Amino acid sequence: MLFVVLGMFALTSQGQTVEELKALKSQKQDSIDALQSEVDDLTKRIDQFPGWKFGAIATVGFNVSQFSNWYAQGSPNVDAGKIGIGFSGYANLDREKYFWRNSMTVNLQWVKFDDKDDPDDVEGYREATDVFNINSLYGYKLSDKLALSALGEYRTTLLSNFNDPGYLDLGVGFTWTPVNELVVVVHPLNYNFVFSDDDDIFESSAGCKIMADYIKDFGGLKFKSNFSGFLSYKDSNYSNWTWTNSLGYSLWKNIGLGFEFALRDNKQEALNYAINSQGIEDATFDNIDNDLQSYWLFGLNYSF
Repeated sequence: MLFVVLGMFALTSQGQTVEELKALKSQKQDSIDALQSEVDDLTKRIDQFPGWKFGAIATVGFNVSQFSNWYAQGSPNVDAGKIGIGFSGYANLDREKYFWRNSMTVNLQWVKFDDKDDPDDVEGYREATDVFNINSLYGYKLSDKLALSALGEYRTTLLSNFNDPGYLDLGVGFTWTPVNELVVVVHPLNYNFVFSDDDDIFESSAGCKIMADYIKDFGGLKFKSNFSGFLSYKDSNYSNWTWTNSLGYSLWKNIGLGFEFALRDNKQEALNYAINSQGIEDATFDNIDNDLQSYWLFGLNYSF
C-alpha cells in the first residue's frame, strides 16, 4: 500500500509540474508575440520614414565535375563546370516633396565543357549569360500616391559586345506608388536610343515606357521584381520588355540560398541572332522565330 501511495503521489506531482511548465511556456510565448508585434511595428515605421534606403541580393552559383574513362557517356574524358554571379541592388531616397530611386541588376555566367579527346574543343570557360541593367527615377510628388517623374534606363552586356547593342531610355510621365513596396512608372513621352554596329537591324524610336518595381522583405525571405517594357510608336518590331525576379532566403547571418529568374522579348535581338549567328541572310522580322528569352541562377546567397 505504501508503494502504491508513493507511486500515485509521484504521478500527481509530475502531472502538476508539466501543467506548470505548460502554463509558463504559454506566458513566455505571449511575451514573445508581444515583442514581435512591437518589432514589426518599428520595422514598418522605419520603412515609412523619409531618407535613404539601401539593399541588395547577391547570388553565386557554381558546379564543377570531371570524368575520366567514363565510358557510359559519349565523351568519357571531360572537365565541365558552370559559374554564375547575380547581383540586384537599390538605393532609394524619399523626401516630403520628391523621391529618387536607383537600381542595378547584373547577371554573369560562364560554362565549361572540355572534351579531352577532342583537340579542337574549347578548354576554358566561355560566357553564357551576360546581363547589365541600371536605371534612375526622379519624381516630384503631386500627392502621396502620384508624382511627375523622369526616368533614365540603360541596358547592355558587359563580357562581350559591350554597347552592341545597348539601349538607353529617356522619358517623362507619371509614377504611381500605391504601397511603399511597389512603384509603377508610365512615361508616354520616351525615346529609346539603340546603339549598335548593325544599323539596318537595330533602330531607335519614340514610344511609351512602362516599368514596375516591387521590393518586399518577408522576414528571412527577400524578394525583388522588376518589369521594364518599351512600346514603340514607330513599329511594334522595335518594342521590347524584360522581367527580372530575385529571391534570397537567409539561413545564417545573411547567408542563405538565392534564386534569380528572368524573361525577355526583343525581336531586334532575335533578328540579329538569325543573321549574324545562324547565317540566315534572308531573315526578316516576318520570318524569324522570336522565341521567349529566359535565364535562371540558383546558388549561395548573401543579402545586404
